[in-house]
Amino acid sequence: MDLINPSIGLIFWTSLVFVILFILLAKFAFKPIIGALQSREKSIQDALNAAEIAKSDMEELQASNQKLLDEAKAERSKLMEEARATAKEIVEESKGKASAEASLIIEKAQAAIEGEKKSALAEIQNLATTLSVDIAEKLIKKELSDKAAQEQLIDSYIKEANLTL
Repeated sequence: MDLINPSIGLIFWTSLVFVILFILLAKFAFKPIIGALQSREKSIQDALNAAEIAKSDMEELQASNQKLLDEAKAERSKLMEEARATAKEIVEESKGKASAEASLIIEKAQAAIEGEKKSALAEIQNLATTLSVDIAEKLIKKELSDKAAQEQLIDSYIKEANLTL
């Protein structure tokens, strides 16, 4: 039961040991412990500051990346527009060249057709002339075989020429 009802001596010696221990701890242990706690607090604060700086740097980097991405999209759009315009110009130029070539081919074909037409007309004219001469020759041979017909033909030619004998 001594532990339940301590005596005055026990209280005195326990208190004296506590005070001496407290003084020794205050003189030798509290300063290093407080220093360690302060350095720990400082390192935590530095880490928080570094994290805040890293966060702001990350936000700036994200903004920069977004700006670069927007610029790249704008550049891509610009290049696509230029490519479309160039393609359209090439198509228009090709259409113009094709049209000019088609016109040239048509003109050459028309000239060839005209030449063939003239050649055909000349050939037809030659054939008609040859045929007329052949027919006239046969008629004249037939009519000249008869002496009276010859005289009549000569008289008719003279009348047509308005010549009198």
